[in-house]
Amino acid sequence: MRHALSLCFDACRYPKTAARFWATCVSLLACLARAQPAPLAAPADTIAVDVELVLAVDISHSMDEKEFALQRAGYVKALRHPDFINAVRSGVTGRVALAYFEWAGTVRDDAVIAWQVIDDAESAEAFADKIEARPFRSFRGTSISGALAFGAKLLDGAAFDATRSVIDISGDGPNNFGMPVTTTRDAAIAKGIVINGLPILISPSPSFSHLDQYYAECVTGGPGSFVLPVYAASEFVTAIHRKLVLEVSGVADPNADPNAGPGSVPVDAAAPVDCLQGERGRRFFSDPYFPELDR
Repeated sequence: MRHALSLCFDACRYPKTAARFWATCVSLLACLARAQPAPLAAPADTIAVDVELVLAVDISHSMDEKEFALQRAGYVKALRHPDFINAVRSGVTGRVALAYFEWAGTVRDDAVIAWQVIDDAESAEAFADKIEARPFRSFRGTSISGALAFGAKLLDGAAFDATRSVIDISGDGPNNFGMPVTTTRDAAIAKGIVINGLPILISPSPSFSHLDQYYAECVTGGPGSFVLPVYAASEFVTAIHRKLVLEVSGVADPNADPNAGPGSVPVDAAAPVDCLQGERGRRFFSDPYFPELDR
């Protein structure tokens, strides 16, 4: 190529070299015509599923051991329930992909159960067994924003061809560490991810009793998103069971307010929710005593 350019330059200055130049061009074009383009790397094989579902479970210190046990039992029983299996099998592909992780102020490497395809009772049982076998533990901080960012990253790296991508997040308090929750929520929605919420109000904080509306306005979003608050221990298993069936089936929540926008539930609140209230409260209730998270 360098030789051909040199000949082109010479041909402009010295007409006698023009014949040599054009002969070289013809030879070069002939070589290019015979050359085959280098093959592009083929994408990794993907598995078609009806939904990629990330289960993000709060294990912050504000959750007591009873709530931990109820939450764990709720997911395990819901995954083993025939209604869940039937919802999975009723989809176009009859398969869903599940991933699970636990979060507090941060997400630790050993807190993740990797992606698994669920297509029958045996595969659902195997995933439930992995959750059931995890040890009970808790850490300081409540970073819903960190959990949403981590869940979005899991979805980005998933090798599935899915119709829907969903993050299912449960928790008993507002975001108080990391980025503002609305920032990561909006970034996930912009990628086409739906975020559903399970706010736990079994023992609500006196300083933050409207967690249901906080989840509706600050955490959840995307087409068909919903919030299912849990107000009593007796509701826990039923709520998780109902939530998982709705998520894998893609059916809108029949009890949602028809006049409310996506991600909303009929909840009572005298004033709009402050999506930064958790961060403001941390400066008074946590930072003076525990300025650093458990790492």
